[in-house]
Amino acid sequence: MVPRVEPSIAALTAGATARRQVYPADARSGSRFERVNLDGEPHFLKVLSYRTDWIMRVIVDRDLRTFRIWRAGLLHRFPAEIDHTVVAMARDGEGPDAELGILMRDVGDRLIPPGDAPISPDTHARFIDHLAAMCVAFRDWRDNLGLTTMTHRLRFVAPDTIAGELAGPAPDIVVQLADQGWTQLRELAPELAALVTAVQQRPGALTAALAQTPVTFLHGDWKMGNLGEHPDGRTILVDCAYPGSGPPCWDLMWYLALNRARLPVSKAEVIAQFRTALARRGWETGDWFDRQLALCQLGMISTFGWEKALGAGDAAGDAELDWWQRRALAAVRELDAGAPGWR
Repeated sequence: MVPRVEPSIAALTAGATARRQVYPADARSGSRFERVNLDGEPHFLKVLSYRTDWIMRVIVDRDLRTFRIWRAGLLHRFPAEIDHTVVAMARDGEGPDAELGILMRDVGDRLIPPGDAPISPDTHARFIDHLAAMCVAFRDWRDNLGLTTMTHRLRFVAPDTIAGELAGPAPDIVVQLADQGWTQLRELAPELAALVTAVQQRPGALTAALAQTPVTFLHGDWKMGNLGEHPDGRTILVDCAYPGSGPPCWDLMWYLALNRARLPVSKAEVIAQFRTALARRGWETGDWFDRQLALCQLGMISTFGWEKALGAGDAAGDAELDWWQRRALAAVRELDAGAPGWR
């Protein structure tokens, strides 16, 4: 199937009989959104650009990576278990002012509702199984499109990455919280904070170690706000904002880090479920999984340590920070052995 690309964003919604701007509760980037009715069917339009989207700026996405993967047909290679919902895309303009329009089927009523309540064990188990299906479908996939790198991921909201955003006239609330969280991490867990700073400033040792383990295509944002389910059991997975090649355990750790309150089972069980699902689908994990998992745990706390610090202060939040800290400090011992002096 040839991906549908329209000549302009306006052409994406030509003939719409109704449209209204909406403000999704889980939206964090600065993009704009509309619900539109086309041919009697509800659709959802997202428009984003480097100029207006702080996330695109901090991951240095000047070239509309989501558009690149659409034109390359990668979304059409998603396994049957996953519905990406995208109908068509269009680009207006060039350079940092270029805008990307993404037209999707409107599946808002089937997305996971906002909140902190755990999802059902069955829904969670399907998400993990389908994450494994995605990883296996793209097994050994390597980026030749210029997408999000592991360095971009590790430095996602590092202090020097967001400095320019903070200096602007109206920094996004997430950027402000990240700035506060890094300060709090240095106060709560100075050893971990020093390690995180080393990873952010010198990511090469960790990215090189991860490059020695298997890779796949990463969607990059398996948070509940991007997930839903159809009655037939298929997983809805929207907003592929951080596409690229990387370790399967990265998307798993992202799922664990951002969905902590929503998990119906322990982190250990989630990890075991994912490992079992990979093996069941033919990707044996015996010789690489544990090492990659540990390195991704170190990488993820380097990305979201600020959020774990802000969440500390009660029993659950303190336990969450401690879980990540213990695993990061254990993982770095192997990294130190393989790359002496990297810190």
